Amino acid sequence: MNYLESYRDWCTNSYFDEATRQELLDLKGKEAEIRDRFYRELEFGTGGLRGIIGAGTNRMNLYTVRKATQGLANFILKEGGAERGVAIAYDSRNMSPEFSLEAALCLCANHIKTYRFESLRPTPELSFAVRELGCIAGIVITASHNPAEYNGYKVYWEDGAQITYPKDKDIIEEVERVKTYSEVKTMSLKEAEQNGLYHVISEELDQRYLEELKKLVIHPEMIHEMGKELKIVYTPLHGTGNVLVRRVLSELGFEQVYVVPEQELPDGNFSTVKSPNPEDPAAFALALKLAKEKGAELVLATDPDADRLGVYAKDSKTGEYHSFTGNMSGMLICEYMLSQKRELGKIAKDGTLVRTVVTTKMADKVAKEYELRLIEVLTGFKYIGEQIKFFEQNKKNTYEFGFEESYGCLIGTYARDKDAVSAVMMLCEAAAYYKKKGLTLWDQMLQIYEKYGYFKEGLQTITLKGIEGSEKIRQMMEDLRNHTPEELAGFKVRAIKDYQKGTIRSALDGEIMPTELPKSNVLYLELTDDAWVCIRPSGTEPKIKFYMGVKGSEREEAETLLENLTNALMNLVKE
Repeated sequence: MNYLESYRDWCTNSYFDEATRQELLDLKGKEAEIRDRFYRELEFGTGGLRGIIGAGTNRMNLYTVRKATQGLANFILKEGGAERGVAIAYDSRNMSPEFSLEAALCLCANHIKTYRFESLRPTPELSFAVRELGCIAGIVITASHNPAEYNGYKVYWEDGAQITYPKDKDIIEEVERVKTYSEVKTMSLKEAEQNGLYHVISEELDQRYLEELKKLVIHPEMIHEMGKELKIVYTPLHGTGNVLVRRVLSELGFEQVYVVPEQELPDGNFSTVKSPNPEDPAAFALALKLAKEKGAELVLATDPDADRLGVYAKDSKTGEYHSFTGNMSGMLICEYMLSQKRELGKIAKDGTLVRTVVTTKMADKVAKEYELRLIEVLTGFKYIGEQIKFFEQNKKNTYEFGFEESYGCLIGTYARDKDAVSAVMMLCEAAAYYKKKGLTLWDQMLQIYEKYGYFKEGLQTITLKGIEGSEKIRQMMEDLRNHTPEELAGFKVRAIKDYQKGTIRSALDGEIMPTELPKSNVLYLELTDDAWVCIRPSGTEPKIKFYMGVKGSEREEAETLLENLTNALMNLVKE
């Protein structure tokens, strides 16, 4: 049926609750809004669902969540995983508790056991729980750092990582086979409990999770000595990080942790920020105000599901607070861990560092410094988690560290997704260590640049919503593939990596080699002098993203090179 027929069905069909029908009836005459809500089914992609909350087939609501879960349930039953069950977590967003319960009851109606957290929890703890409880799969209800009108649904598999090929393809096919809502099963919570299908995950798992984190501490004696002096300001941005971040820091011995009171409690409207994104400097306004009042050296923010970490640190010379990109904080944690582990002789002989294709090339220099193998994967932390699985299966390579530019890293292998709780812990340990040496984390970051070179990266995004926007993004990618430039801002193109075609083409002699990575709609241009650009549509938002990176001999030169490259790339897109 077309979008108007689908709209009328939702307005009149008694299958949908009265509030849903009334919400849609109130849209009468608003043609563009109706079309946007019903022109397609909300796509279940390789990362699950993500969309605006509301009634309609192209929205996040109880019915689209239930329908997607039926497809997942069908796949789990084919895999024989009903008895192993599914772990479910949710964040502080509007409708997250309701969506998580709806998913659980759909699974239970399909005779699949569920284990649902009693209250909101960080996404990385869900990754931990899947493996700890021996589940076949996991679900977390979150839209990560998106604005308040969004929510999402992410699927994990038994290894604790988000689904990757071929499981993602198989699950998507099962979801797409569920054509009508009448095929979707559900049951009451009381019935699910009586049948022994619905279980609650208690706080006891929190302790097991935190114990795994604390095993990763390198210098507990340094924390014991300096934890009384180091001043830290932290904001969970109304999300899930508040309890566990404060708890792990307190248990380790950090005594001066100040939490932004206005952003301490869960709030699905994220009323104190435009967007709960630690990549956005505006999200730090209240935290920086508190930091100046307390004289804090370190300012930290986690996103609503506590898998991303934003950082500001004080410059000891000027007293100013400087922001860290995800590349910077990832490199600072990585350099601290590897330098200390080398001193202790704890780096594995087959130690491996994993980064995504859009992450800083400084990682390559660090890997060389510490004699690690470097593995490059597609954008998305699930591919880093997948590498850990491969290491274990093949009994080859030891995971030392993995990170991506979008403010996420994983220390250790207790989980298979990025974890801001452990990142906070390790960053605070590093801050205590360098404080003993008279350095702030900003001072140390400058020393890292002096050691490896002034690598600087940038990101530009273009948002194009709706049907027309999707077509413009598709055309933009096609044009870039068909008209690849020979140079940008004085940098010559050395190679074109087209991950959709699976090819690497040399710009010098035309030789073509395979990328040896899964196919994905990503175009990467390798430039001279360690520069690069990468273009890809977002998998979760109506955006096309443009990444770029350069290396300079000093900070000012790197900034100029990056500005020139950014302008050249964006001008190319406008032509």
